[in-house]
Amino acid sequence: MELPPPPEDVWELDDEEVVEEFLAALMAAGASEKTVKAYRAALMDFLGFIRRSGRRLRDVRSSDVRRWLQERLGRARGGGWEERRRVQVTMHYYSLFLRRFFRWLGLRVRVPVVRKPRRGVVEALSREEVLRLLRAARDTLDVLIVSLLLETGLRAEEAVSLRLRDIDLERREIRVRNAKYGEERIVFFGEMTAEALRAWLEENPGLGPDDRLLGISYSALYKRLKRMAVRAGLDPRKVRPHVLRHTFATEALRRGMSLPAVQRLLGHHDVRVTEIYLHLVNDDIRREYEAAFGLRRRAGRGLLEEAEVEFA
Repeated sequence: MELPPPPEDVWELDDEEVVEEFLAALMAAGASEKTVKAYRAALMDFLGFIRRSGRRLRDVRSSDVRRWLQERLGRARGGGWEERRRVQVTMHYYSLFLRRFFRWLGLRVRVPVVRKPRRGVVEALSREEVLRLLRAARDTLDVLIVSLLLETGLRAEEAVSLRLRDIDLERREIRVRNAKYGEERIVFFGEMTAEALRAWLEENPGLGPDDRLLGISYSALYKRLKRMAVRAGLDPRKVRPHVLRHTFATEALRRGMSLPAVQRLLGHHDVRVTEIYLHLVNDDIRREYEAAFGLRRRAGRGLLEEAEVEFA
C-alpha cells in the first residue's frame, strides 16, 4: 500500500497532529477503519510513553523505542501464558506499525520487531457439533448466521457489514466490500444459506438494497453464537465466529478444493496463512492410512508376512 508523503510542514505540527496526518494518509491509500484504528492505538500508546520523559517525535531515539517495548512486554511477565501471548501479539503489530510510521516520516530510528508467538492449535467444529449448533437455533437469524459463516468463510466483521445489495441469490454469490485490507472479493454460498436467506427476506420484506442484511452488531452476533452453543451443550469457549471460519476452510480442503482457491475465498494475502488448515486435513489422511493398514493386518497376513521377510 503506497502512502502519500507527509506535508512539508509536518514538524511544525503537534505530535498528535502528525499522527492524524499519517492516519489520513493510510485512509487515502485504502486502509480499512479497523486498520486505522489499530494504527492509532499503537501510535498513541508510543506518544504517551515518550511524553512522560518530555520527548517529542522529532527527537525520538532508538533507545526510546527499546524502553517502550521493554516496559510493555515486561507488564505481562507476571501474568499467565495467555496474557503473555496476548501482549506479545499486540506488541508484534505495534512495532510493525511504529516502524512504518517512522519510515513515512523519514525518521532514521531503529524499531526492533517483536517476534510473534507461534500460532496455537487451529480449532474447527465436527459435523456432529455443527448439527447440534443448528438444532439449537431459536429463529431464522440464528440459522442464517451459522450457515453464512460456515458456507462462506466470512469474517464476522464482514458478515455484519453486508448490505442487501451485496447478495445475489440467483448466482449464490456475495460481494464482500468491507474486507480486510480494503480489497473486495466474491464468495459463494450453498443451499443451506440460500434457504435461510429466502426465509429471512420473507420475514423482513422492508429491507432495502442499502440496508444491512443481518441488522446486528459484531457483539450481538458473538453473543447469539455463545447462547446457541450453551443450548446445544457445546463448550461456548469453542464456538466463536472465527472457529466457524476455520471450519469452513478445513471442510473446503477436505472436499478437495485447492489451497489457492480457499485462499481467495478467505481473503488471505499470503497462502502460508491458509496452510495452517492443512494439518487438520493431514490428520484425516493419517487416520485413513492407519485404519486401512491396521485393517489389513487384522484381516489377514501383511505383505511382509506373506513374502516371509524377516528382520534381524
